[in-house]
Amino acid sequence: MPRLSTIAVSDATGRAAELFSAVKGAAGKVPNSYIGIGANSAVALEAVLSLEASLKKSSLSARDIEVVKLVVSQTTGCDYCLAAHTLIGKKIGLDREAILALRQARPSGDARNDALASFVLHLITTSGTVETDVVTAIKQAGVTDAQIVDVTMAVASIAFTNLFNRINDTTLDFPAAD
Repeated sequence: MPRLSTIAVSDATGRAAELFSAVKGAAGKVPNSYIGIGANSAVALEAVLSLEASLKKSSLSARDIEVVKLVVSQTTGCDYCLAAHTLIGKKIGLDREAILALRQARPSGDARNDALASFVLHLITTSGTVETDVVTAIKQAGVTDAQIVDVTMAVASIAFTNLFNRINDTTLDFPAAD
């Protein structure tokens, strides 16, 4: 059960109502995570949506973005985002076994995805300057400098929603992840 204030989408007013309407128009529904964020801070929801729109225009493919979001969500233990991005991963063509492997940065059968997952795991589980050999390895896997920067943006995006959902204990409105 959510721990922070929430409202029915139909009861939203002002900027939150506008944002909910835009999300519903684009996605067909307003996910519980966005309802919780927007009910408490329309500014935060607007920032999340803006960052997501920027990611769609970035140098990353939809698959790259989902690899990042799967690794971060698994590592932080966010059941809500893990469920959402497991579902999205399946919709964009990742099979169940690949998703399970990528979430834990294990070999998935795709060398580039594996390198990306390993890089993201390293990035979010270590501190200090990332070692040269780690950056070299991701570049050798075919990830460009622009993509590395955009991976960082994807990590920031999913880290926010992971943290929010962990605080809020957001109710799943997606099938639970395997």
